[in-house]
Amino acid sequence: MASDHERLRALKAFDDTKAGVKGLVDAGVTAVPSIFHHPPESLLLDACPRHHLDHEQHFTIPVIDLAAGDRAALVAQVKAAAETVGFFQVLNHGVPESAMSDMLACVRRFHESPAEAKAPYYTRDPGRRVQYKSNFDLFQSPAANWRDTLFLETAPAPEEIPPECRAIAPEYARLVRELGRALLELLSEALGLDPRFLEQECLDGHGLTVAGHYYPACPEPRLTMGTTRHSDPSFLTVLLQDAVGGLQVLVDRLDEDGIKQPAAWVDVPAVPGALVVNVGDYLQLVSNDRFKSVEHRVVASGVGPRVSVACFLRTDTSTKVLTPMVTGDHGEARYKSTTVAELVKHYRAKGLDGTSSLQHLRV
Repeated sequence: MASDHERLRALKAFDDTKAGVKGLVDAGVTAVPSIFHHPPESLLLDACPRHHLDHEQHFTIPVIDLAAGDRAALVAQVKAAAETVGFFQVLNHGVPESAMSDMLACVRRFHESPAEAKAPYYTRDPGRRVQYKSNFDLFQSPAANWRDTLFLETAPAPEEIPPECRAIAPEYARLVRELGRALLELLSEALGLDPRFLEQECLDGHGLTVAGHYYPACPEPRLTMGTTRHSDPSFLTVLLQDAVGGLQVLVDRLDEDGIKQPAAWVDVPAVPGALVVNVGDYLQLVSNDRFKSVEHRVVASGVGPRVSVACFLRTDTSTKVLTPMVTGDHGEARYKSTTVAELVKHYRAKGLDGTSSLQHLRV
């Protein structure tokens, strides 16, 4: 096993290439470097026990048609999904399929462009609105993931965006922001509040981070992960994924007698024309556990690349204080109030280590 010093040296050497995991694949690696090896105990925790398989086969992530049924029925569907599994897919969401396919294509073009063309965007400077990097938590997490990402923070100037995405990403972000507002209205109504409550109280601006993920085919997928189990630092996340697969959600199970069973990993398959929506940590805190921010992961695969685009709905104001709403059955605050800046700092410091970002705030 490599010493901490040797590991740090290997991490720096990898990072200094500015070529990411794609650079390793282009170089023809046939074995996964040790910095990507997840500890055996971690892989065991992430493994899906065989007795869960029957549950997986009978459980599917809800698919909600935003244009079907009356308003009350739609609110009820969104409420049920947010309170139980924390994930759902939406159809007739207002984002044209052409915009979706163009966005996936531009992210893929960027990641597959020559290394020297991508290198100027490679950075770990959180102040830059456009950041290309492999693993935002490369130097914090126990093991690296088999993934590269292009981050576009809120409203970068057009000239800052890579040419491959310049004509596409801003419009796609606008469309997803509009969808986010519509979803927050439904979720506000699900809480018995004014439809505009969550947008006004939580977003107060145009906060949206776009993450264009690229998961190359992996030569030894059983040794690593595409993305470690985690929950999201957002109010909502809207995910666009291609047809390769690999996204899984950790779902609670009950037996026939209503007794809680070990949680199971459930696939989130690509549904044509759909976007995947999940509750983030910020919304779980503000809703005082009414809505669930659920752990999810992406498994590494010998098939690829997998391309996805995650849009994280956040607030522009880092000093914004998030306070649990105390209502009805949730009559006591389950979390300490905190600022978005404090949550972001904690999330970046701990990285994707398989633990909840909210645990340290529980009362």
